[in-house]
Amino acid sequence: MKLDILVFGAHPDDVELGCGGTIAKHVSLGYKVGVVDLTQGELGTRGTIETRKQEATDASKILKLSVRENLGLKDGFFINDQPSQLKLIQAIRKYQPEIVIANAVEDRHPDHGKGSKLVFDSCFFSGLAKIETSDNSSTQIPWRPKKLYHYIQSQLIMPDLVVDISDFWKEKIESVRVYKTQFYSAASNEPETFISKPSFLAFLEARARELGQSINVEYAEGFTVNSMIGVDHLFQIH
Repeated sequence: MKLDILVFGAHPDDVELGCGGTIAKHVSLGYKVGVVDLTQGELGTRGTIETRKQEATDASKILKLSVRENLGLKDGFFINDQPSQLKLIQAIRKYQPEIVIANAVEDRHPDHGKGSKLVFDSCFFSGLAKIETSDNSSTQIPWRPKKLYHYIQSQLIMPDLVVDISDFWKEKIESVRVYKTQFYSAASNEPETFISKPSFLAFLEARARELGQSINVEYAEGFTVNSMIGVDHLFQIH
């Protein structure tokens, strides 16, 4: 299956938090969007591998993803090495996305920055013909996405690009809330974490409103890029 956009997240729930609205918006425009989670989030204080897998499945339905898979790298301990890169290269060549979106270039959680660099390197290496990979015994062809964007997570990073998600805030927040083990619930007896505090979802909305205000809309998500953004003419800029 060829995708228009492939989104990577170090953990299940990263993509929903970072760019769930952007995903929902592009799906509504007819683009095929898929997600690849690098780890199962097994080191998370709350929840289990099984509950997070089900939550990711539920979130995928809300966002109407074309596909979602998990590479099973070690949460907290994956590194940007050849075996990990080859797994990502296989996924990139399998789905042949025009655009890839990845974790923030640096963030509170070390896996986010590590995941960002792993995706960056793998996107480049995926275009090299002398790196050979296969999928179901078939040799894959080289593929390099046209653009790589990084969503913004806990740490405030000034975006290079802001996307209006005002009409898709409902889908975004619903896709986040289905991760019931991870976020605030009065009925939960699990230990409190940074993201399970009642204030966290308020912070998430405040961030989206702040970015939205910067482009005179209600809600937005921000992205950084590693290369220049080009437009055909000035009236393409909102």
